[in-house]
Amino acid sequence: MLNNIDKTSKFLSYVLRHKPEAIEITLDNEGWVNIDFLIKQAQKHGELLNKELLMQVVSTSDKKRFTISDDGLNIRAAQGHSTKQVDIQYQEQMPPESLYHGTATRFLDSIKEKGLIAGSRQYVHLSSNEETAMSVGKRHGKPIILKINSILMYQKGFKFYLADNNVWLTKHVPNNFFTLI
Repeated sequence: MLNNIDKTSKFLSYVLRHKPEAIEITLDNEGWVNIDFLIKQAQKHGELLNKELLMQVVSTSDKKRFTISDDGLNIRAAQGHSTKQVDIQYQEQMPPESLYHGTATRFLDSIKEKGLIAGSRQYVHLSSNEETAMSVGKRHGKPIILKINSILMYQKGFKFYLADNNVWLTKHVPNNFFTLI
């Protein structure tokens, strides 16, 4: 059974990443929404959300899924958006030599054929360590880890971005840039 923090985190992920219209909010192109308005709309739609609970979710999230604006008035999901109204302008960065992607074995044939694709999201999510990749992979079934030659991709012109929560993002990882580990 989910506790209030986990339940609220899932709710925030849903409305801030995928379906803001579910509670009649509109995210700006950088993904921000006013916190007071978010709380009001959540309550209007039966979600028991208040500022204290929201801040607790943000501060205790091990994955740092949410970002509070510098002025403390707005919130957004750090990355992982599937809604087309959000197009965060991340700053391009040179990645480390290798990055990692965790997934399930059942996706391997498709990945070998197409490479890593964003699917319904805007970016492929990569981590800087194998442990995080393994944790992500376990959420989808029997896990596997792909080691990405990110520095070679970067040298070949692929763009990489680092989200607020230290998840690396890129549009596509062709199959000749990774190995199964």
